[in-house]
Amino acid sequence: MMKKKALSLMSLKLIVLVLSSIAWGQQSMPLLIQENFDFARDQYKTLAKHIPADKMPQNYNPETGKIDARNIEWWCSGFYPGSLWLIYEQTKDPEIHQEALRALKVIEPNKTFTGNHDLGFMMYCSFGNAYRITGERAYKDVLFQSAKSLTTRYRPTIRAIQSWDKNKYWECPVIIDNMMNLEMLNWVSDNGGDKKFKDLAIIHSNTTLKNHFRSDYSSYHVVDYHPENGTVNRKATWQGAANTSSWARGQGWALYGFTMMYRDTRDEKYLKQAEGIAKFILNHPNLPEDKIPYWDFDAPLIPFAVRDASAGALIASALLELGQYVKAEEKQWYVEHAEKMIRSLASNDYRSKPGENGGFLLTHSTGALPLNSEIDIPIIYADYYFLEALKRYKDWYL
Repeated sequence: MMKKKALSLMSLKLIVLVLSSIAWGQQSMPLLIQENFDFARDQYKTLAKHIPADKMPQNYNPETGKIDARNIEWWCSGFYPGSLWLIYEQTKDPEIHQEALRALKVIEPNKTFTGNHDLGFMMYCSFGNAYRITGERAYKDVLFQSAKSLTTRYRPTIRAIQSWDKNKYWECPVIIDNMMNLEMLNWVSDNGGDKKFKDLAIIHSNTTLKNHFRSDYSSYHVVDYHPENGTVNRKATWQGAANTSSWARGQGWALYGFTMMYRDTRDEKYLKQAEGIAKFILNHPNLPEDKIPYWDFDAPLIPFAVRDASAGALIASALLELGQYVKAEEKQWYVEHAEKMIRSLASNDYRSKPGENGGFLLTHSTGALPLNSEIDIPIIYADYYFLEALKRYKDWYL
């Protein structure tokens, strides 16, 4: 009787949500989320048929009609398997499950990769989700080894994890994106691994807090350090409009990263930083009405500049988590903005039509406009953070 009563109450709640959405002229979030996971299931079956067995899909070029698939050491290699696991979790589709298992085997050698700082993107988005969903011990072992590999890039003199190797442009660069790779270090320490991994994540976060931000909570993209004494050589950009501009996805990395660091440490200074970043983004006069940012908040030619759907998806996911840690009024504000972003991304303005764009979910992402790379096209990490935002909304706010 209790089970039947609980089911009837759940059904009643869903009916109320659906009727409410009809009254307001928009799809209810439960229906929107389910429809988008079903859409993702079908799209990714299409995508799986058109990628080489030893590579991971990166983007789709609408002009050539071709998928760009890259070697597993490319920093985005974990987003495709990670997306598959998120889709499988919601749909339980056996084809998606088999493809997720296959993709993990392809990228597993990255667990010993030390060529850059992106092991978190590569391995936690993929094996982290796989372990969370299945509890398979082998996946945990991969994450432990991946964390060990990542910490080889920690530089005591700068008190941070070096992002890229020295080259003609940089001595010892640390980019704001690196905040995203710390989650794997925290997780390993908190799940039986070496405590030093989380200690290094905290040290890195504190250095980033000190050197990466302006007074308005916007972030520089790159801080280049002197490797011998740890002093700052310069603060610049690689993918933004200018050294002094606010590259949209970089603000998203910062927001997500410091929200995550608060979750894993409960250090109030990280929460304060995350809230400051969120307010910078959401109150910015150049944030469009649909809440999907231009590729840079200071991009030339606004309002004619291209958008970055990946930044919108990333920011939406981060705002949903930030809403878990703040007072009710602020929570409502963050969640309302996140929902607006999700609805925009799920609309015809940003979402692929069924069977199109090679199987990618979202259009209008921008990778690195100054490098003339991946401009206004579907990109794999936009899909991943869109799916994560859908899952978070479902888990936390329904």
